Amino acid sequence: MRHGTIEVQSIPIFYREAGPPDGSVLLLPHGYPGSSFQFRQLMPALADRWHTIAFDFPGFGYSGTPDRKQFAYDFNGYAEILRGVADHFELERYALWLHDYGSQIGLRHAIACPDRITGLVIQNGDIYEDALGPKYAAIKAYWADKSRARLQQLEAAVSEKGFREEFVGEVADAVATRVPPDLWKLHWPLMNTPVRRRVVVELMKGLEANLSWFPRYQAYLRDHQPRALILWGPEDGYMPAEAGEAYRRDLPNADLHLIDGAGHWLLETHFEQALPLVREFLNRLDA
Repeated sequence: MRHGTIEVQSIPIFYREAGPPDGSVLLLPHGYPGSSFQFRQLMPALADRWHTIAFDFPGFGYSGTPDRKQFAYDFNGYAEILRGVADHFELERYALWLHDYGSQIGLRHAIACPDRITGLVIQNGDIYEDALGPKYAAIKAYWADKSRARLQQLEAAVSEKGFREEFVGEVADAVATRVPPDLWKLHWPLMNTPVRRRVVVELMKGLEANLSWFPRYQAYLRDHQPRALILWGPEDGYMPAEAGEAYRRDLPNADLHLIDGAGHWLLETHFEQALPLVREFLNRLDA
């Protein structure tokens, strides 16, 4: 593993890199509440053949947190950062990992740069409104009633306790013991600043406008038919099994694997089951 910081749009962007520089590339935009740290096991496990790059978005992890006048903390702004990272490393063709917010960001990038995308690994990323899970209730309640009381519910989730619940709150107790507390114990101090907490809440609020992009994401999949592996943890209150299965509407040839007992963070709890599926898929992309 190699670690460093580059500048994209004059913003310091922390990255992790592994594998041969001339290998086929897999780009790894992270989800919430996470950072490039979420790929720390996957990257060395692919490093014998594949060039993997993960990075922290502005306002997350070890990357910078510019003033809002300098950077738009929304999905379009983050998609531009993703493109900037790819341009910095002079990447012309690559597969994308789509997880959580990274699915929204990655698909916006794919729509803008379809000729760059060799394939998609889709891990618990929602783009079908009718398949959203019950944990969206608090966010939907805010959309319907943008009161201070509703907003405080969203703000309360941006806490160490809220982060812990995101990582272990849905899977069975025995599965939860596989999730290292480093994920929230180390990440929360990095996020616990007024600016970063506000960024996260604004992203939650922005999910409502993001719904209008869902048909565009679906149209991209339908029109381009990228090769895809759908790797899904069904124990996910935001994105249950139905949210993963919905991708087959537009990608009927995609490989779909619902990993029994896994939730939103399956790379933490079911890595041994996931890794062979990922390697087999990437092998086929290289063939």
